Amino acid sequence: MDGADDKRPVNAENRTPRSAVVVNPVKVADLDEFRRTVDGALAAAGWPAPAWYETTVEDPGRGQAEQAVKAGAEVVFACGGDGTVMACVTALAGTDVALAVLPQGTGNLLAANLGLSNDLAAGLQVAVERGMRRLDVGVVGDKCFAVMAGMGFDAQMLDSTSETTKKRIGWPAYVVGAVRHLRDRPMRVSVRVDGKPPMRRRARSVLVANVGRLQGGVRLLTEAEPDDGWLDVAVLTPRTLRHWVAMGWAVLRRRDSVPRLEVFRARSVEITSTRAQPRQLDGDLIEPGRSLKATVRPESLWLCVPRPEEDPDLAVDADAAGERGEHLIEEARRE
Repeated sequence: MDGADDKRPVNAENRTPRSAVVVNPVKVADLDEFRRTVDGALAAAGWPAPAWYETTVEDPGRGQAEQAVKAGAEVVFACGGDGTVMACVTALAGTDVALAVLPQGTGNLLAANLGLSNDLAAGLQVAVERGMRRLDVGVVGDKCFAVMAGMGFDAQMLDSTSETTKKRIGWPAYVVGAVRHLRDRPMRVSVRVDGKPPMRRRARSVLVANVGRLQGGVRLLTEAEPDDGWLDVAVLTPRTLRHWVAMGWAVLRRRDSVPRLEVFRARSVEITSTRAQPRQLDGDLIEPGRSLKATVRPESLWLCVPRPEEDPDLAVDADAAGERGEHLIEEARRE
C-alpha cells in the first residue's frame, strides 16, 4: 500500500497526531481510571491529550466519530463492543482518519482479528507504533462492516448469548449460544453473486466476510484478505450434528477443504430467504429481514494494525505489541 497516494494519517513525519476516544461508558468498569491510563500512555508516547466522546443509547458512536473528524482528529480510538466499533467504522470509511481499537466489550470481533482480545495495552501500542493498513469495508444499507456480515445461524448464536454469560466467561459464551441452535431447520435461500443467476441452497448460515477470523480467534476463511477488493461469501450447509462436528474439526485443523462449506468471491452479493432471518454486522445484531445485500468499498478505511503490516493476517505481532504496551503504561504511571 506504499506509494505516492499513501497519505497515512500517522507516520514518521507526524509524531504528535491529534486523536479522539469514542467510548461506550457502559463497557468500562472505571471510566476515570481508564481515561487516566489512556491519556497517560499517549502522553508518554509524545501524543497530545485526546478528545473524549461518550456514546449514548441513541447513538452508539457514529455521530461522535463524525464530530471527532470535524474537530480535526487524525486517529479515532473506538472503545467498546461490536456496536461501537461498527459505528466508528461507518463514520471513518472514506476519510483519511485512522481507526484504532481499544476493546472493552466482550468478544469484540474486529479486535479478535487484530489479535487484541481485551488487551488495552496492545491496542494503545498498536496505535502509537504507526502500523497501518488501508482496508476494504463491506456496506449494508447505510452501515459499514470491517469483518463480516451474516444471516442465519451466526446471528441466532449472537442473539442467544447473554451479556451476563459473556462477562463471566468471555468468548466461549458464544459456544453456549450456538449449541441451542444446532438442530434448527435450515433456511431456504438464494445467493446472487455479482449479478449472476442466483444459486439456491438449504443453508444454516451465509456469511459475507472481509477477513476470516471468528470469535475466539478461529479462522474460518483462510483465503480472505482485508485489502484485495473482494468479499468472501461463505455458505454453511450442515444438517446434522455429525456435519457440525466434521466442519468444526476441519476448521480447527485449518484444512484447505471444509465439509459443508462453499466459498465464493464477490464485489456485491444479495442473499434472499423465504422467511425473515436474524442478521448481524461485525458481531452486532441488526433488524431481522428476508434479505441481506452487501457491496465492497475497496481501500476505504485506515486501520491501526500490529506489525508487520504487510501480512494477510492482521493479528501478526499482537502479543509482542501487548508486551511493549505494558511497558508504555508502566512508564506513564511512573511519570
